[in-house]
Amino acid sequence: MDRTQRILVVDDESANRDLLVKMLKGLGHSAESANDGFQALAQLKLGYDLLLLDIMMPGMDGFEVVRKIRGGTECQDIPICMVTGLSSREDRLRAVEAGVNDFIAKPFDMMELKIRTNSLLREKESREALKRYQAELEEIVDRRTVSLRQALQETAEAQRKTYQAQLETIERLAIAAEHRDRETASHIKRMSHYCHLIAKKLGLPAQECEIILNATPMHDVGKIGIPDAILLKPGKLDPSEWEIMKKHAEIGALILGGSSSDLLQAGEIISRSHHERWDGTGYPMGLSGENIPLWGRITSLADVFDALTNKRPYKDAFSNEMAVQIMKEARGVFFDPKLLDIFLDNLSEVFAIQKQFMDTSCEK
Repeated sequence: MDRTQRILVVDDESANRDLLVKMLKGLGHSAESANDGFQALAQLKLGYDLLLLDIMMPGMDGFEVVRKIRGGTECQDIPICMVTGLSSREDRLRAVEAGVNDFIAKPFDMMELKIRTNSLLREKESREALKRYQAELEEIVDRRTVSLRQALQETAEAQRKTYQAQLETIERLAIAAEHRDRETASHIKRMSHYCHLIAKKLGLPAQECEIILNATPMHDVGKIGIPDAILLKPGKLDPSEWEIMKKHAEIGALILGGSSSDLLQAGEIISRSHHERWDGTGYPMGLSGENIPLWGRITSLADVFDALTNKRPYKDAFSNEMAVQIMKEARGVFFDPKLLDIFLDNLSEVFAIQKQFMDTSCEK
């Protein structure tokens, strides 16, 4: 123990108080006294390391003093050594039940006093050291928790910015491809939201719907590799030109392939499969039915509707009514019947998307 320990002696007999105070000072402690329980409870607020308490006192006996100390909020952890001439088992059990830590018998023995007080003071010092350690540990944990939260927040923000940058890059790549044969990029906005709507109504998980929304704009990125003479030809393509045009699906898949990004992987699938037909007459692989990836089937439906309802170098725009009729006739031929039915059941939302991203530069 690195400092002088302060001990309070409580006894209604002055001779006992004086003797104990003298003995404790002889052991190197700082000792003070109180002549009854009331004074003791008031004096404890000054702060002591150990209480030596007599049992038999007028007004408030030692048992009551102990109960009040243990039931309070101040000094409730102070070690209490009962000084008593009582030796009955019942009295000692009663004292322990009240909260006494140890006993010293009257008449006092210097060696016993030394052993018992030192033991109780060391125990108190150990408890306080443990409390200090726990407090320091909690402080360290709190500091590290704050630092960890800050680090996690910074990591999340960095990932958010990286993801946003990826979306912007994808959008610009898609715009670059679309701009070659359309006056604006409104097409990719409309069709990606059409796809998102179909995915939601189909009941796909929110994360997959988000991937579809952000990956479908890349469906025609392969048109970057198609010559302008073919891409922008106002009339019908001849067979050799059509074969070149069809290569944009595979070109897009090659551009997007081999990435670790979920979005680019989805874009690769969509680019390669969005021109496949339900009846197997599409390209580039001639897949049919549910062998066509779901994302490709969804994209095909949305892409055709937007192509029908907007002007192209080779055609004028159809009305919504005419476009819907054409698509109904292609049910089970071009389009997955289930997906087409979902699309047709939600035309009011489709038209709302169409209006939201209307391309004012194109005639309707």
